[in-house]
Order: sequence, then structure tokens, then C-alpha cells
Amino acid sequence: MEILFIHPNFPGQFRRFAAALAREPGMRVYGAGDAGWMAETVPLPDIPIIAYSTPEEVSKNTHPYARSFDAAVKRGQQIVQTLLTHKRQGLEPDIIIAHPGWGDAFYLKDIFPGATIIGLFEYYYRVRGADVGFDPEFPMNFDDIFRVRSLNATQLLALESCDIGYCPTAWQRSCFPLHYQQQLHVIHDGIDTPTVKPDANATITLPDGSTHRAGEEILTFVSRNLEPYRGFHIFMRALPRILEARPDCQVIIVGSDGVSYGKQPLPGQTYRQRYLNEIADEIDPSRLHFTGHLPYNDYLKVLQVSRAHVYLTYPFILSWSMLEAMSAGCLLIASATASVQEVITDGRNGLLFSFHEPTTLADRAIEALSEPDRYLDMRKAARQTIISSYDFETVCYPAFTQLLNQYNP
Repeated sequence: MEILFIHPNFPGQFRRFAAALAREPGMRVYGAGDAGWMAETVPLPDIPIIAYSTPEEVSKNTHPYARSFDAAVKRGQQIVQTLLTHKRQGLEPDIIIAHPGWGDAFYLKDIFPGATIIGLFEYYYRVRGADVGFDPEFPMNFDDIFRVRSLNATQLLALESCDIGYCPTAWQRSCFPLHYQQQLHVIHDGIDTPTVKPDANATITLPDGSTHRAGEEILTFVSRNLEPYRGFHIFMRALPRILEARPDCQVIIVGSDGVSYGKQPLPGQTYRQRYLNEIADEIDPSRLHFTGHLPYNDYLKVLQVSRAHVYLTYPFILSWSMLEAMSAGCLLIASATASVQEVITDGRNGLLFSFHEPTTLADRAIEALSEPDRYLDMRKAARQTIISSYDFETVCYPAFTQLLNQYNP
């Protein structure tokens, strides 16, 4: 069987699925992506790569609501032009698995009519009841709402362009229009639980030279970027109360200064500096350790030394880092938002609090830091949740291969 994975930043979310399929007998697996985006990615062994040129920039004359769709059309056109060259040389995949959020899947069926097209559908924007307008600190005007609604043009054409799809969580699936949900399965990318596990002897030396060990009083926070969508502002506002009550607590904050989602900060400003300035007079900054982006193994060590780990998100795509923190045996203190509540039950495998209440977050963190033995069973339950429902080898990969076999027997 010949399988083609398509993701602008291949392998992206397909890393484990593609690598596992490439090891299967009788499978020929290819990857395709944007040459510019993939420049710094780590390639997968035994998977040939088809690289297409980065599409041209969207014209400034394009209507602001339509710029995302214009970019998606350009990308969709660019990839099929590249794939047509390989088709003439014999490429004829049985299955194409694409992340269609950038337009990559728009025209695949036209050049490969015999292939089954499977899409990874991460999110369908709702102008009410999800991330949009969730945080009163960042109000939306009608122009924002119209622009967000227009973003779904890409998703709608992608849904029509794919034979079948899957979403990482049931909540993400529920965001899509009802008449499309029947073609969307729920399959998470999976967690490597044998690698992401507790380590009572873990030690991490951070870029600032400080060394931290499991068993110490360490509060952790992880996000790809330190931004409001992942509750960074709420976390920072909880810190003065936590640090005053727990004088031995050290705080490790992993994440970069970019913005993955939502509004940009003011020019020349980062959200990290903005919210650090807000609490500067109330904390000892030497107790905060901002690491920036960390290599994966160092990031895992941060989770393993954590006494309590904080995760917040708007009602939005669930981060891998929350599930990996649970797999590492962290005590999760998380926002009671939709995607989180699909995984964490308050008091059983983690602690939940209302997103907009930094004081409640602080109180829960103080309890967790002061009585670690009280929460040992909760940490074990968190890891067991991931093993039972999100383990790659025993849960997610079997579900994924079942999907492939169901639509390409």
C-alpha cells in the first residue's frame, strides 16, 4: 500500500503515525510539505520527502476577511502542481492523509481520483461559545467576528475535498457543523507513555544555570508561546499570592515570546514582559525561571521535577503538553474549559478551577505545593488516564490503522 502524508511542516502531527506505518511490511510511505517550513524539522527515517516551494504572499489588496482563504488556494494549487510532476513519474497513492487547515487538500481528489483522502481536522471556528469572545480582557468587535467566521471557508472546502476525517478530541469534533460530524472520527495523535513517564531522580539544569530536582518545591508552566490563549496572564497574576505563601517555591516557565493564537501584543512588546511588569513589585524575579523553548528531553525533565503543573487554555485545541504532563505523573492544576474537561475530572486525576480566577488558581497551587503526599494517588490517576485513553501504541495507533483499513480495505 502506498500512503502519502501532507503537512506544510511535515511531519507535524503525523510524526508518530507516519513513522509507525513506514515500519509496517508492505507499506510505502511518503511525506510532502513546504520546503521553507520544513527547513528546520527533523526528518523521519525511510520516508522520502516531496517538497514544494513556499507559495507567494497574499496581495495586500485582497480583502482582509479573504486573505486566509486566498493563501489556502495558493497553497492548494502549489502542492498539486508539484505532485503532478511526481504522478507522471509513477506516484499513485492509495491513501492520502492531509492536514487541510492551510488548503493542502483542496485539489488532491482531482489529480488522484482513486485515492482515499483522509483529513486531520483540528478546529472549526465558532463566533460564540468557544474561544472567540471567551476572554473579556480581549474583546471582539464585529469586524473580528466577521473575519473569524470567514476563516471557516478553508475548513468547509477541505471537508468537501476529503472522503473522511478525524479530530484529536470529541470536543474539537463537536465544534464542526452537525452534518459533517458523521464523517469525522475521534483519534488523538497519541502519547509515548513509555518515554513520557515519572522519574523520581530527575534533575534539570536550566539555561540560566539553575539546577532543579524532583522532590523540590517546583511549580511549572508550559506553552509553545507565552500568550493569553493559553492563560499566561492568569498564571502570572496568581504568582504573587503563591510565592508569598510558599517562600521556598521556584517557578519554571517554558515557552517562547511569539504568538500562536489570538491578537498580537503592542508593537515592540511581548506578553511575557507585559505581565511580568504587571507583577514586578510583588515578586522576587529570581524565583522565576523563563527557559524559552527547550529541547524535548529537557522539557520532559521539567515535567518530571514538577511538584505542581499549571495548564490553562481558552475553549480551544488541547495542547499535547497537558497530556504529556499527565503521562509524566504531574499534578495538574488546570482551567475548567471544554477541551480540558474531556480529560480531567476535578479531584480524580487533576484539579480544576475557573479560567478567569487567578486567586482560585493560587489557592489550589498553594494546597498542592504544601501537601504533595496528599496528591500522590491523583498523580497516578493522571498517568493512568493517558495510558488507558491516549497511549500511542495501544490506543491511538490501532484506532488510526483501523480507520485506514475501514476506508481502504
